[in-house]
Amino acid sequence: MGGGIARPAAAAALLLVVAAARATVCAAQLRRNYYAGVCPEVESIVRGAVARKYRETFITVGATVHLFFHDCFVEGCDASVIVASTPNSTAEKDHPVNLSLAGDGFDTVLRARAAVDAVPRCRGRVSCADILAMAARDAIALAGGPSYAVELGRLDGLRSAASSVDGRLAPPSSDLDQLTALFAANGLSQTDMIALSAGHTVGFAHCGTFAGRIRGPSAPDPALNRSLAARLRAWCPDGVDPRVAVTMDVVTPRAFDNQYFRNLRNGMGLLASDQVLYTDPRSRPTVDAWAQSSEAFGRAFVTAITKMGRIGVKMGAQGNIRRNCAVLD
Repeated sequence: MGGGIARPAAAAALLLVVAAARATVCAAQLRRNYYAGVCPEVESIVRGAVARKYRETFITVGATVHLFFHDCFVEGCDASVIVASTPNSTAEKDHPVNLSLAGDGFDTVLRARAAVDAVPRCRGRVSCADILAMAARDAIALAGGPSYAVELGRLDGLRSAASSVDGRLAPPSSDLDQLTALFAANGLSQTDMIALSAGHTVGFAHCGTFAGRIRGPSAPDPALNRSLAARLRAWCPDGVDPRVAVTMDVVTPRAFDNQYFRNLRNGMGLLASDQVLYTDPRSRPTVDAWAQSSEAFGRAFVTAITKMGRIGVKMGAQGNIRRNCAVLD
């Protein structure tokens, strides 16, 4: 049994080394104030556009943050998830796992891009990938989360294919080893993974993603809080419309905070892949620490999302700046 556990761990460690080396090379072009010479006001323009969208609906926060995650983990942080399908090609956004992404996230980026391009000297100078990175940061801040400086300089990807999504995003049933290996493949540590999982403190999940925890042969999941399980069964009855979704954090759904970790301690992680962070004794100490300290969580989250923003950065001929974020040039 000991050897069976060590082999996946060793493989994950190797993936981490390789991915980290690749990320270092790709991130070399990223820097703060990247657009100072061509569009110095870009960050305030994007921040204003996100704030206007947020005033319309708080769904903006989770939708934009989750969009950024799903983008970076597939083809790298290159805005390929925003590209629309054509009659001859099914894009990333239409892969079944991405159908859970709320339209408000896409709309936030498109609005921010329009606001940037409305300034003549900025038009066509700022990538959709960078706008998404900034918009995610601004959405987090609007919900009370940590503020941080965003590294910029990404180019937009030249392809977007639904087939690229397979195996790149964690299924809601993932265990700790699967989550750790997936993040390691992207140059992220287990600590980074736990911090980024707290993105589920905002946003919604469709009933189908946790149906097995409340119904079926092994339901209710013994790790699931009984009171929450009862509420989930009421919110997601048999035959529920697959479009129905519930807030992932049922305590403070509009706040980006460390309530996510407190929820895990009370068996209130919505997805099995959330709750496993507490049921597995290897990750439990980190959950406990961040449940007790919002400051410690905030620092870890900023470190992790900054590292995530360096995944698969496109350089030179690998990318461009799209005229329309939803259309490949």
